[in-house]
Amino acid sequence: MGVVEQGKRRDERERPAARRSNMLTWLLYVAASAVVAAPLSVNAQSYPSRPITVVVPFPAGGPSDVVARIVTEQMGKILGQSMVIENVGGAGGTIGSARVAAASPDGYTLLAGSMGSHVAAPVLTPNLKYDSERDFIPIGFTAHAPAVIVARKDFPAKDLREFVAYLKNHGDAVKQAHGGIGSSSHMACLLFTAAAGVQPSLVAYRGTGPALNDLIGGHVDFFCEQAVSVAPQIAAGTIKAYGVSSSERLAVLPNVPTAKEAGVDYRMSIWAGIFAPKGTPRGVIDKLTPAKFASFVHAEIARWSPILKAANVEAK
Repeated sequence: MGVVEQGKRRDERERPAARRSNMLTWLLYVAASAVVAAPLSVNAQSYPSRPITVVVPFPAGGPSDVVARIVTEQMGKILGQSMVIENVGGAGGTIGSARVAAASPDGYTLLAGSMGSHVAAPVLTPNLKYDSERDFIPIGFTAHAPAVIVARKDFPAKDLREFVAYLKNHGDAVKQAHGGIGSSSHMACLLFTAAAGVQPSLVAYRGTGPALNDLIGGHVDFFCEQAVSVAPQIAAGTIKAYGVSSSERLAVLPNVPTAKEAGVDYRMSIWAGIFAPKGTPRGVIDKLTPAKFASFVHAEIARWSPILKAANVEAK
């Protein structure tokens, strides 16, 4: 094979991955633009006059951290001010969240929160030092992606119907990974298994990365996570995708059917967003906030609380 032909084949292999990366960056840029899309209030004409700290309540390198860094970089360009990421991990995102809840409400300390910190933690974590509705003002989405049900590449079911049937027949012999109690991957699979009427064995990990690595290695059977986090592995064939939680198929995964197509009522999005401490001046919030995010967060808390309580799980 000649050098030119080899180059062409390499380009063909790399092009889909590049397109996925470019699409993700573009979508997150749109999210950042939406966060700061509102007109500047008279009371906030001088804001921001110095760097803004954005606390990510999870370790560096994970999905929450990557999304926050991409979005805040674009926010900084739009606002004309630098955004400083500070990783304050631990206790399922509650340590960093509590820190922002207690921070000075001046618009210079924000939180890159998520479903885990704002929906799951209030239900699952005893003696939580913040109230996710009372102590924060929602500013806007940074991510809003459907979940994908994925399994080890040699899992025997050929489609989602067979997958559900297998789980029903084998029960707790099937191992389901997740990134920790209350994490997005835990919540995504919790809703799926409830909709499918199955009860696999749960295997907890300290984050999405280790869980996905063990799935690729065949040490666990399946996993539920946001599409942007697992699309490269699906495309590479290192894991198998059975269904997505969106109402329509995804452009990035056109060959993966929706759960609805297989008769499973499973619809949800894994989301993250920027929050400010309660008491942040209205003028600052008006500059940053699309109003719909606040009502969305309220509705998500109301939706998930009974599901999490019924699951009888407790954060570790």
